[in-house]
Amino acid sequence: MKTYIFPGQGSQYVGMGKKLFAQFPQLAEQAIDVLGYSVSDLCLYDPKKQLNKTQFTQPALYTVSALAYLAHQAENESPADFFAGHSLGEYNALFAAGAFNFETGLKLVKKRGELMSQAAPGAMAAVLNLDEEKLRSGLCDNQLMSVDVANLNAPDQIVISGLVDDIEQSQQFIEQLGGRFIKLNTGGAFHSRYMAPAQQAFARYIQEFDFSVPHTPVIDNVTAKPIEPQDIAKLLIAQITQPVRWTQSIEFLIRQGEMKFVELGPKKVLTKLVQSIQKNASLVTSINPVTTINVATKPLAPHQQVAHWNKTYPIGTEVKVNGNSNRHTTRTNATLLFGHRPTIFLHGFRGYFHLNEITPMQHIKQTAASA
Repeated sequence: MKTYIFPGQGSQYVGMGKKLFAQFPQLAEQAIDVLGYSVSDLCLYDPKKQLNKTQFTQPALYTVSALAYLAHQAENESPADFFAGHSLGEYNALFAAGAFNFETGLKLVKKRGELMSQAAPGAMAAVLNLDEEKLRSGLCDNQLMSVDVANLNAPDQIVISGLVDDIEQSQQFIEQLGGRFIKLNTGGAFHSRYMAPAQQAFARYIQEFDFSVPHTPVIDNVTAKPIEPQDIAKLLIAQITQPVRWTQSIEFLIRQGEMKFVELGPKKVLTKLVQSIQKNASLVTSINPVTTINVATKPLAPHQQVAHWNKTYPIGTEVKVNGNSNRHTTRTNATLLFGHRPTIFLHGFRGYFHLNEITPMQHIKQTAASA
């Protein structure tokens, strides 16, 4: 299986997209109509030194990543099984999945960048070599609950966001806990409560748009699961103040089976993060006993997983969601979604779960009895 991934803010550089703008001149012209300036000149030459300003960065990155996807598809006819994008990159993932066209995506990103750039001054910092639990405990112990976790990029890389003074104060305890503190070159507290005014204005703006059902699953930053078509606007709004759950998103994709990740856009920032997540995901990707007989047995094909589940477990089976101690019950039979995803619905949830994400309680009891 294959997932195309798209980067977010921070991957931009002067000169990006040179071949792409020459390959897609009509879309470059269309971008001028939407933006009111030449995005190709901005990306290639940055004559007014604006590329690193949020209101310009976001449309520029969206455009280059969208063209990179189109160029890749022109040479590679095999479709992706999933799309995912980091923060801003989620718009590229939705574009690639057919949820909206290039122009609509650019309009949304333009407004998003403008609103985020107008938010109150803030700061962000990368925290390396410190897990989420220790970081959150440290923030609480040091009375810095005004600092939000903005990006869960990898097991050993988390980004925090907040007021300038609070971010600076956090450096001391982070380093005392053995973490590495790196102040980021941003003027706003992105993916935090301080983006609420931008979120509210964007919520009003996005109501003007309609979205199509994606032809391929898109993994959402907020939930780290495939986006339900009716939730596209809601989740794009929520994303502005909520953390980017990139680690959980990639872990979800890894659990779907043997997965190849292809990054489309400037640089390879996400590729390095994915490699770090894969390296630390050995426990997450252990074989699920529901779908395989033993370690030496070849995993069942998706349609076989569905048939096996429906033959073995009736509607109303009590299950546990992997990584969660709470019990839930199934409310449907298993079904093959998008033609290749063995899924099921649980009571109390609007979205579906991959069969690899759940374990029947009766199986847990049988395992315990045989131990």
